[in-house]
Amino acid sequence: MLTLIANFKGGTGKSTVVFNLAVWCLMNGREVQVYDLDPQRTVTDTADIRAEMGYEPGFGVAHELPARAPRGEGLIDVGLSDTGAMRAAVRAAGRIVIPVSPSQADIWATQHFLEIIGEERKGKRKPEVLAFVNRADPHPRSRENAETYAAFKLLPGVTALKPRLVQRLAFRRSFSEGLAAFELEPGGKAAKELDALARAIFT
Repeated sequence: MLTLIANFKGGTGKSTVVFNLAVWCLMNGREVQVYDLDPQRTVTDTADIRAEMGYEPGFGVAHELPARAPRGEGLIDVGLSDTGAMRAAVRAAGRIVIPVSPSQADIWATQHFLEIIGEERKGKRKPEVLAFVNRADPHPRSRENAETYAAFKLLPGVTALKPRLVQRLAFRRSFSEGLAAFELEPGGKAAKELDALARAIFT
């Protein structure tokens, strides 16, 4: 199935999520193909670092959508600067995962993105749409995390995922080092959060 990781706002951490989910899939015996449609090519650069360092398993990165869904998991990363590519990915995806930072601006952006999904899939089979809190505030008394999750339940056609990814150094380091969070810190909090999110998405 083709899974699009996207939102209508920059800085939501979607490329980090794509990279970490790709490695998670491979580590859990799933075939995966990444489609990097973001002109910045961040996921491509990170995959190249991983290959140069000889880290296994590696994964392929394509820069065009396939004519048909891949045999395993297909993960799509898109950038806001290429609206055409984003809309094409919305039309092709069987599943859309929306990372949302805990803020009102991100909720508004998510609402706009849902409008785009509605436009591109009008009269067609609707994709599964999942949303989760990404870059969550690590403070245990933060209200923003809970408020953002509650807002998901008010969005039509969206399934709110309970697992969330907290703003942690392991996720920020994963790009520069070409390693997923669970490879950098096995058994750490970031690893557990990623595992819970991936299982909620894929199983």
